[in-house]
Amino acid sequence: MASYNERKMREDSPSDDAMADEHMGLGRYLATRLPTLKPPMASAPNPIKLLATLNLQQWLFFLVAFIAWSWDAFDFFTVSLTVSELSKEFDKTTAQITWGITLVLMFRSVGAIIFGIAADRYGRKWPFVVNNILFIVLELGTGFCNTYSQFLACRALFGIAMGGLYGNAAATALEDCPEQARGIVSGMLQQGYAFGYLLATVFARGLVDTTSHGWRPLFWFGACPPVLIIIFRLCLPETKSYTERAAVRKANGSVTGTFISEGRVALQKHGLLLIYLVLLMAGFNFMSHGSQDLYPQMLENQFNFSKNAVTVTQVVANLGAMTGGTVVGYSSQIFGRRFSIIAMSIVGGLLLYPYGFVSNKRVIAAAFFEQFCVQGAWGVIPIHLMELSPGSFRTFVVGVSYQLGNLVSSASSTIESTIGERFPLPPKGKTKRYEYGKVIAIFMASVYTYVIILTFFGPEKRGRRFGVEHDSDMVDAAGREALNRATRRGEDTRDSSDANGVHGEKV
Repeated sequence: MASYNERKMREDSPSDDAMADEHMGLGRYLATRLPTLKPPMASAPNPIKLLATLNLQQWLFFLVAFIAWSWDAFDFFTVSLTVSELSKEFDKTTAQITWGITLVLMFRSVGAIIFGIAADRYGRKWPFVVNNILFIVLELGTGFCNTYSQFLACRALFGIAMGGLYGNAAATALEDCPEQARGIVSGMLQQGYAFGYLLATVFARGLVDTTSHGWRPLFWFGACPPVLIIIFRLCLPETKSYTERAAVRKANGSVTGTFISEGRVALQKHGLLLIYLVLLMAGFNFMSHGSQDLYPQMLENQFNFSKNAVTVTQVVANLGAMTGGTVVGYSSQIFGRRFSIIAMSIVGGLLLYPYGFVSNKRVIAAAFFEQFCVQGAWGVIPIHLMELSPGSFRTFVVGVSYQLGNLVSSASSTIESTIGERFPLPPKGKTKRYEYGKVIAIFMASVYTYVIILTFFGPEKRGRRFGVEHDSDMVDAAGREALNRATRRGEDTRDSSDANGVHGEKV
């Protein structure tokens, strides 16, 4: 069994916010916002050495979460990439088909609530498996739809499945991750969304309208990889963090009763935090949707880019996003979560002029670096949300705050296109043209300002320990005696494993 000092060596000292008094007064809290923003300049090995601190099981947890999150994004973008084909198939307008996207966004919050509670109560594994079974059924179902009503029903149900995955993926990848590596792993995980978009773009080129079945093969293909993801997850155990928490509930005599008590404690102590996280995620989702959704339309309509030029620009922008998320996620371990988010928001704001006003191919460079900043800030989010969330409800809080924020921001493209009509340009033939670059710049400047202010005044718990023995909420809900009993049993089990030659976690 590892000694106390050895266990302490595994983790850096938490940030000042992580050790803050839960009952700090408002005035005192506000007074600490500027001092705690100062970069801690924590020591961090080079990224390769950091990634080497993950043992095999931790790597497998990350990979299954990353692959699932990437394919979740793939399945979401299948509709976005086949709007014109779906319009012809169901004889509906583009606006009517995009209701399939809107319904997904609306029902994602429902899925986050259902699967978040299930994952926090019953474990990460089986809700994850059920999620992916639903992906298989609903992607196949969408591919076999013959009516518009069937299409909308499948996409609404898909929204529930999609909403349930994010919180679980974040918990699976990050709960057992070594503390020093959390930043870079968080950044890598978040970029699964951009990677999924790239995959969807590539496979849409190869599968849509290349057979007699039109758009349907893309959805049928989308149902296949989740089978492998399910098998992958079934080969892995529960996370150590959840197992320890479940042991405390069992030691307290009533698993369900303890879980309900944990919920009561979490609401009493962290209700305002959940509201803050929803507001923060609304800003972040406005940031991503506001910079991305109308951008292809701007390139084509305002700058007269060809479809190939638009595709190339979008691919380069997504490569910038993936790079930024990983680099800034890693950097947040050194400079702090809030500082990293604010720095990326400021730089992203400075890049808005070239992003929206350079009308030739050089805009590709601006697109790369703008999305580097947008997704760089996003790369901090998975671990930032995990560290802020109450331990007993990490999956629920991370998933629900993200999806409610997404719901709030779902009108981004509508807002931008409506404002765009106030800035008309000379038409090109019968095609109306608008100055979308100016609209995106105005909208994004407002969003960046909002995110900077909210992040500045918000909390940070960089370096927070995820182990149940460090969770004061669990002590309040289950009692110190139950926690001590469960901890002693865990230590006895590890001693027995070590005696039989089964080694513990590599650090």
